[in-house]
Amino acid sequence: MTIGYDIIRETARTLYDQALKRIPENSKAALEKALETESSPSARTTLEFMIKSARRAEEKATYVCSDAGFPVYFVKIGTNARFEGDIKSAFVDAFDELVRTIEPPILKFVTNPLTGERSYHGKDMPHITWDFVSDDDCIDITCSPKALGSGRWAALEIFSYPKLEEIERYILDVSIRAGSQHCPPVVIGVGIGGSFDHAAKMAKLQTLRPFGTLNPEPILAAMEERLTRAVNKTGFGPMGTGGDTTALGVHIDYASGHGFTPVAVCFNCWINRRTRARINNDGEVAYLE
Repeated sequence: MTIGYDIIRETARTLYDQALKRIPENSKAALEKALETESSPSARTTLEFMIKSARRAEEKATYVCSDAGFPVYFVKIGTNARFEGDIKSAFVDAFDELVRTIEPPILKFVTNPLTGERSYHGKDMPHITWDFVSDDDCIDITCSPKALGSGRWAALEIFSYPKLEEIERYILDVSIRAGSQHCPPVVIGVGIGGSFDHAAKMAKLQTLRPFGTLNPEPILAAMEERLTRAVNKTGFGPMGTGGDTTALGVHIDYASGHGFTPVAVCFNCWINRRTRARINNDGEVAYLE
């Protein structure tokens, strides 16, 4: 048996639908944990509102946020996976089908950067990052729609032989410039090293890392802890209401490169949109979050 076009299209469509109407269980747990330690009354009220909004969206099958963003997928194909058909078209058609059938309807957020025209279609839509996994027999799909608030404040700068202190200062500066406009509490993803494009990819992938996971690199684990504390000391708080909870976590990855060192920083808002599924060779679909 092989993994066909139809099952990939249906899975991609379902993942996008779910990403708009729920937040990951891990993210809800992080919000509830933040509520336990938050000292500001206004911030506590905001966190309570977020948690209630997330639960209500699930119960009513409606949107957590009105900004549906645009479609972004990360696809890992196992080297032992058997598939047939036009996989890329399956993702394109999945978004077209979602636009036609989702209730309530979503607004036109796909924007042409040259003309400003908004529609449901556009060049290079959906955005798909492809990768391969050795000795795996599944297709692993993560959907993470990108909205305006968190997307607007991502940044990248290239350094020459920077010290760790210089890198940390840059990450904190980017976070301060964003203020509360990325709808905190956020997860901050950071990519250090490699090439320009690879650093940005690492940063985005780190926003998808579940909260509470320990970085296997001790230097980065210590950096994550320091930066999370530092960002939360800025006092922006949930949705800019002030308080101790501006970031639920800072997640960092690195890659070896040359003497120049790109440092990319990006954000996922409090909804932390991400849904994931694995499709086995027998066509069975396992929804993971």
